[in-house]
Amino acid sequence: MSKVRVCFCGTPDFAVTSLKKILEDEHYEVVGVVTQPDRPAGRKMVLTPSPVKSLALAKGLRVISPEKINQDLILQEIQRWSAEVAIVVAYGQILSQRFLDLFPFGAVNVHGSVLPKWRGAAPIQRAVEAGDTESGVALQKVVKALDAGDVLGIRRVSIGPNMNAQELHDELAVLGADTLHIELMDYIRGNLAPIPQDHSLATYAKKIDKAEAELKWSERAETLHNRVRAFVMGPGTYTLLHGKKLKVHKTTWDPKGVDARAGTIVSADEQGVRVACGEGTLLIEELQPESRNRVRAADYIKGSNTGLVKGEVLGV
Repeated sequence: MSKVRVCFCGTPDFAVTSLKKILEDEHYEVVGVVTQPDRPAGRKMVLTPSPVKSLALAKGLRVISPEKINQDLILQEIQRWSAEVAIVVAYGQILSQRFLDLFPFGAVNVHGSVLPKWRGAAPIQRAVEAGDTESGVALQKVVKALDAGDVLGIRRVSIGPNMNAQELHDELAVLGADTLHIELMDYIRGNLAPIPQDHSLATYAKKIDKAEAELKWSERAETLHNRVRAFVMGPGTYTLLHGKKLKVHKTTWDPKGVDARAGTIVSADEQGVRVACGEGTLLIEELQPESRNRVRAADYIKGSNTGLVKGEVLGV
């Protein structure tokens, strides 16, 4: 069998893992890469190529990065590549039917959840935020409806109680790439039939809003702990201390409650800073004061005038 000609569409690090995998696979030939345009990054807001573009250029691949992929000239350019299948991994733009029709085998997508659960923009973060104990990746056929295509393959992984979204992301990136190596090739060879999703079981993983980043101490400690570990990939979480932001990077939680107003620091010692919640307590283990570096909470409170003392109330 001759090599399968691939149009690869992807943007962030999650997609880089898949691109590397198919570049190493003797069954595929990447004839072109589509990624998002260069964006400002870092404190100096320097115009920076996406991780996928950086890899593609380093490998000498043909790369385009249009603002809108569905424009006539862009689609004509992609059509000239004569790709047989499009592989889409965290690309970041909606694909038109005209795009999908360019490829004899259509387009497939590596999605960071076990579909039909957590369709949408932030499946990894929402799974962690919800306290799910299992996640995975699904290789699906791309259709116009959001993440509703038939499934070609699934990989599953357990989510530990303290696993954060970045750790889950890294595991799923590897598993997702593996579906391209096995299930996609089986599908192209005609040895695997797509399985329709049960749409009645679908849940939606909406894009994360920065407004969700502030911790509300009236909520359950477990809820706050899950949000902290879910948002480590951005935008992070924070509380207020004397009107200034105090970023919260790492926590654990205790279901046992205390007789104190929500947000009250009930202890500050070598373990960290323990805060009363609407139900239970949250132990802050790593934090970052405004305009300072990230640090262990136990080390930070050794300093003078930190404000993180027993009886202080956060979030006001």
